[in-house]
Amino acid sequence: MPDATFAPDRLHALVPCAGSGARAGAGRPKQHVVVAGRTVLAHTLVALAEVQRLASILVVLAPGDAGGESLANNAVDDPRVTVARCGGATRAETVANGLDALRERGAAEGDWVLVHDAARCMIRADWIDRLIAACVADSVGGLLALPVADTLKSARAGRVAATLDRRDVWQAQTPQMFRLGALRTALATALTKAGGTVTDEASAMEAAGHSPLLVPGELENFKLTQPGDFALAERLLSSRVVAGIAA
Repeated sequence: MPDATFAPDRLHALVPCAGSGARAGAGRPKQHVVVAGRTVLAHTLVALAEVQRLASILVVLAPGDAGGESLANNAVDDPRVTVARCGGATRAETVANGLDALRERGAAEGDWVLVHDAARCMIRADWIDRLIAACVADSVGGLLALPVADTLKSARAGRVAATLDRRDVWQAQTPQMFRLGALRTALATALTKAGGTVTDEASAMEAAGHSPLLVPGELENFKLTQPGDFALAERLLSSRVVAGIAA
């Protein structure tokens, strides 16, 4: 169980948003791309703003991303949304710098931080609430994730080398929810030892000896990475509008 000094109901969202999005082929950061009438970043922030339990929502941008700051500030009319242009060279560095920025803004070591990819713009408030409900009384925290349904292959020189056992294999998503102090310590250690190989917060926590909780996510909560992902997101977000679901 959490230490009695922790405040389990104080939560912050941290949105790392400092990447260039080169794989997306959009010629600009993918969080700036318009999908279904809003930028990718705006869709993400609108969903986060619907989560009433969040005390603050911090967008972490690259130091020179003035355009991203303008997009974030205009995405949603919510005083909880702020921007810090302190992104690093890797996702792990960006999150670590964002945690420091949260501390400077008054967040405590025992506060929960929900780290969410800006490029997972299909996220919905009820999925985030599901994660919070599952993790808020947990001693470690956890992440949204999906059990892998497909048959998995390892490759060698472009050919199948082996079929892998998919039992107990999950696909990590975000948000990933951990205590600020514990995550900050885990990232600092992981960055020293592994550098750019730390691709999510859960892996840093794992390396520190913790076992994060796996909370079932949704297939729609995918990360926009390749050009085709944007067209799929456009169709899905447009269908939500037709169905009367907030996009």
